[in-house]
Amino acid sequence: MASSSTPRCNSSSLENSSIKKPMKDGTNWEHNEEIPRIPGEMRVTDKEVIYMCPFNGPIKGRVYITNYRLYLRSVESDPVVVLDVPLGVISRIEKMGGASSRGENSYGLDITCKDMRNLRFALKQEGHSRRDIFEVLTKYAFPQSHNLQFFAFLNEEKFPENGWLVYNPMVEYRRQGLPNEQWRITFLNEHYALCDTYPSLLVVPYNATDEDLKKVSAFRSRCRIPVLSWIHPENQAVITRSSQPLVGMSGKRNKDDERYLEIIRETNGQISKLTIYDARPSVNAVANKATGGGYESDDAYPNAELLFLDIHNIHVMRESLKKLKDIVYPHVEESHWLSSLESTHWLEHIKLVLTGAIQVADKVSSGKSSVLVHCSDGWDRTAQLTSLAMLMLDSYYRTIVGFEVLVQKEWISFGHKFASRIGHGDKNHADADRSPIFLQFIDCVWQMSKQFPTAFEFNEQFLITILDHLYSCCFGTFLYSCDSIREREKLSEKTVSLWSLINSAKSKYTNPFYTKELNRALYPVASMRHLELWVNYYIRWNPRIRQQQNPVEQRYMELLALRDDYMRRLEELQITNNPKLSNSSSSSSSSQMMSHVQTHF
Repeated sequence: MASSSTPRCNSSSLENSSIKKPMKDGTNWEHNEEIPRIPGEMRVTDKEVIYMCPFNGPIKGRVYITNYRLYLRSVESDPVVVLDVPLGVISRIEKMGGASSRGENSYGLDITCKDMRNLRFALKQEGHSRRDIFEVLTKYAFPQSHNLQFFAFLNEEKFPENGWLVYNPMVEYRRQGLPNEQWRITFLNEHYALCDTYPSLLVVPYNATDEDLKKVSAFRSRCRIPVLSWIHPENQAVITRSSQPLVGMSGKRNKDDERYLEIIRETNGQISKLTIYDARPSVNAVANKATGGGYESDDAYPNAELLFLDIHNIHVMRESLKKLKDIVYPHVEESHWLSSLESTHWLEHIKLVLTGAIQVADKVSSGKSSVLVHCSDGWDRTAQLTSLAMLMLDSYYRTIVGFEVLVQKEWISFGHKFASRIGHGDKNHADADRSPIFLQFIDCVWQMSKQFPTAFEFNEQFLITILDHLYSCCFGTFLYSCDSIREREKLSEKTVSLWSLINSAKSKYTNPFYTKELNRALYPVASMRHLELWVNYYIRWNPRIRQQQNPVEQRYMELLALRDDYMRRLEELQITNNPKLSNSSSSSSSSQMMSHVQTHF
């Protein structure tokens, strides 16, 4: 059990540890001898180990296992080496060597992580020293496989902001000017009877009745009918999303579905065809016919234009990320870096996703044409395309809260399968459903922020924090795969939102160069020449790769810190010179001074 003297910290300290300089395979070098613990976290066991650091060789230390993290502290090195890893990050735990193994440090544990690193610990061979720690780690790293709760349900952290209040679908649709004469809000899915992976509130054409929607749902995979994601404030063209039609090998048709897409086309009075973007390569879409799926044919949908975007499936993306990890961890493939990176195809996939989103955004904005986006089931590539297109077209989503709304809306509420794509708390590391779809989306956002450095209110640390807690299971935000399950598990009542952490310390995640602009569309350049590997994320554990800190941003932050220090001294001087000065007048005068000083920066 945790001792009463164990200090408390909050989960932001864990996310901090991933970017401290220098980074030693995720280790911090510090002299604090205490073990951090967040409210609700309990120490389970500890043991002497040798950490097989791939950069600095064997390091003797003591590893502490809590119900939330693995925490290693070296015992004989100076400075002290600290390794702080949330257990949710762990993908696989394997035993290394056996009782008869010979050779130094050949007996222990191999741990594979979801965040681009591996950990190896050597233990003493006598007395089954490995069995205890293996069983404890397996139990708490994979709670779903052991009938245990996620740590998010035990996390007792308190924050000034309540992140669960960030997204209210009715408020967001009203911000977009909905409902209007062409689009209505339906509560047909209030109890998830129409589609159990869709949100309870949907925006559909005004001229389509709820009975029409039920008929259309029978012809769409997983009953994921075409619904509105975003409407252009000026030309009223819309981005809609769905799953594939259930055409099958026999080429089935559905008059209700055909009429429904025609109603969508007519909502903004356009004469041109409805553009359907199928995210898949055409050969995959044809192959899906064999399993009952397919795509919209010209015969059945004469007023629609179908375009394939050639984005590969979840299995291809998973293998691509594995190849990327092989060339960046533990050692960067220096001699043939460019060809090695090219062989992973990771940036090629990023390019295809961005290119597809640009086409969607441009068709809506410049082409003034409504679009329908789908892949197979409409919860992977579809979410990537709709959310990135909305990010390009709507400056609100480029703010901190706006981006949180975008993630909540297009990814979480519309049923991206976080549970199986990430494998939260599940020991089945070889599950074919795992895939870095959401990571790709965040990578695309980072690429955009590099090309438009003043357009986003949030900084790189904001994106890295989201990814760190995508895996950590510290917050309820990314748990489970759809709203129907989240409601059943009472997630918003029993867990803390990641947005509570971020919105309670916004300055930490704010881009100092952000310039607010309204209604400016951003079209990034998606050619391979303009895309970069996100070194500060994918290679952050390697101490030999210098982090790419923007010197101008660093200097700007130093100046802001200097300003804050001067303001603090000014307040102290005012109080010293006039002890009777009330707090209110002190704070008001300093705030006036603050606005004056800000103009100089």
